[in-house]
Amino acid sequence: MNNIKVVPTNDGSSTLFSEKFNAYYHSTNGALTESQHIFIQNGFMQLADKLPLINVLEIGLGTCLNAALTAGVSAKLNLKTLYYGIELYPPENEVAQALNYPELLSPTQTDMWKRIVNAAWNTNVEINDNFSIFKHLGDFCSWIPATQKFDLIYFDAFAPDDQTEMWSMDNFQKLFDVLTDSGILVTYSSKGIVKRTLREVGFNVKRIPGPPGKRHILMATKNSV
Repeated sequence: MNNIKVVPTNDGSSTLFSEKFNAYYHSTNGALTESQHIFIQNGFMQLADKLPLINVLEIGLGTCLNAALTAGVSAKLNLKTLYYGIELYPPENEVAQALNYPELLSPTQTDMWKRIVNAAWNTNVEINDNFSIFKHLGDFCSWIPATQKFDLIYFDAFAPDDQTEMWSMDNFQKLFDVLTDSGILVTYSSKGIVKRTLREVGFNVKRIPGPPGKRHILMATKNSV
């Protein structure tokens, strides 16, 4: 796709801008900071000491930054992680390679990020002994879940104003159905309509402090955590 360009963010890490959706893939206040705060600190680490294996579902695989950071933590903790990422508009390889993550991540994290970016689509790929990924190339709106359940959901689609269909009640119902009873969903959006829709399908929703430039983010569960 030639309508995606690399742009810098305030913490020194780069992100992508989609001209198709007129939207950034990460916060311009800091791509790396945002991913660490929302999806690792308030997602993965909330379950890391509770489960022997974590099944993660990401909606909006994008630059694969969330996946790489998750792989890095899983390796550090020696925690088995199965990762399923859905993406309809993956950036072309040369665009992804222009991101400056190798300048900021550790050599091990960089290696995992490159392996994830280059992993084949629609098949399970083992990145290391602790982390494997299935990159689903397709539209989440038409995705029909199998019987697999997920302990953790990263909802990282473009914002509701940019990609309204992704934030529908039907889609959140699908996520409710595939989340384990003690699982967690995290997302950067704290818009009122997002909170209401999550609650209408049965989630318990709470606002928690966000990363720089974002007052709140949302954590949703089936049971209190």
